[in-house]
Amino acid sequence: MIQFLLNDEVIQTGLPSGTTLLDFIRYEKNLTGTKIGCREGDCGACTILVGDIQNNKLVYSNATSCLMAIGNAHLKHIVTIEGINIAEQTLVQKSFTDFNATQCGFCTPGFVVSLTGACVSGKVQTANDATDAMNGNICRCTGYKSIQRAAASIAANYKIFPDNLLEGAVEQHIIPSYFLTVESRLKKMRATAQPHPQQSNSGLKLAGGTDLYVQQHERMVQEHPQLLATQDALRFIRQEGNTCTLGAATTVSDMASSPVFQQHFDKLDAWIKLVSSTSIRNMATIAGNFVNASPIGDLSVFFLSLDTRLLLTDGTSERMLPLRSFYKGYKTLNWMPGEYIQSISFELPHPESRFNFEKVCKRTHLDIASVNSAMHIHVQDGIVQHCSISAGGVNPVPSYLTRSSKSLEGKPLTGDSVRAMLQLVQEEIAPISDARGSATYKRLLLQQLITAHFNQLFPDFDLI
Repeated sequence: MIQFLLNDEVIQTGLPSGTTLLDFIRYEKNLTGTKIGCREGDCGACTILVGDIQNNKLVYSNATSCLMAIGNAHLKHIVTIEGINIAEQTLVQKSFTDFNATQCGFCTPGFVVSLTGACVSGKVQTANDATDAMNGNICRCTGYKSIQRAAASIAANYKIFPDNLLEGAVEQHIIPSYFLTVESRLKKMRATAQPHPQQSNSGLKLAGGTDLYVQQHERMVQEHPQLLATQDALRFIRQEGNTCTLGAATTVSDMASSPVFQQHFDKLDAWIKLVSSTSIRNMATIAGNFVNASPIGDLSVFFLSLDTRLLLTDGTSERMLPLRSFYKGYKTLNWMPGEYIQSISFELPHPESRFNFEKVCKRTHLDIASVNSAMHIHVQDGIVQHCSISAGGVNPVPSYLTRSSKSLEGKPLTGDSVRAMLQLVQEEIAPISDARGSATYKRLLLQQLITAHFNQLFPDFDLI
């Protein structure tokens, strides 16, 4: 039995765990404020808030309900637009009406929920913060200026109470008062509820679902997938010595907010913003990006340059496999039937080493890459001690450029050595022409991205 709070109501349902939360909200509970738009997580019309107990504390994040399995709502608080209504307009709703920030109104619930979630999470301190909170929502009427003015007004008038975010949000008419009872109700539910049965008639395993629900929606509903995202033991980021280990259910947002990652990757925030939207990052897992096996997987490319290792298990036995050996061919993985990723580990960058990630796509945000690349390099006394370069969009799989990377090691970092390496890069790739660009364009683009690595990491370095 799946149990959760939907707004202020306790839900118990025996629906298949792969049923989308959006369909349950609209068709089972008739809460039609949550809209059906793209069903791909792009438009944000179906945005909800998800409250979860993490480290013994209730925290909220926004998510796209069209891509969320109802089983992943187990023992959580799900909030729709109806669940934030109070007797009068909330501060967010009032700002939208005051600044005429709605036209046809179809997108408005999603925008309001996203901004409400940002306030409840204490993430709205500036107008830019408020705008960022809506990066997963689109307005097809293109009324963005009035929406931005409404968001700026919210940021100007909302005061964050760091010690008690929920009380501050209730006091300032962001959310109704029943939110103050949710933490104790969820903890009681967790203490008394039976674990959600992990039934699967196909061996199918599901984490965030942000790709599978786009590609195989009906299969997710029919085959009762085993849910990995609900297993707390698979969601962690841990540093032991110089080794960082992540559980397979760790989300992209977990990575972005991790002190370990923030300490060792100084531009992490800017890089992460190139990966989808906040709503998707809150759901999507790092291991899921690996398993997706997309040739342009952003996180696959990021971690390939870090000599990442995967711990694979079938529930009985375990084996360690380098990420660089995980991809056998297009959408073909080096694993046995029943295996899945249990954890991910890599050595944190040497304090004197440097790391950079680059991505080019049709539009800067909310788009898949035409070509992407990462580089991890350590130079001491002008000599390259270590170099790892990865690339996506130029081969059938995310690629570690072995020969190109090794060609620099032990050599002085000079224009000649880098130009020679760039020639090897062309021999290690085989891009194809598609909607993202011609093969010739992708070859040139990767060369420019690798050049950008050196320009970013060594500003005084001259390739000319």
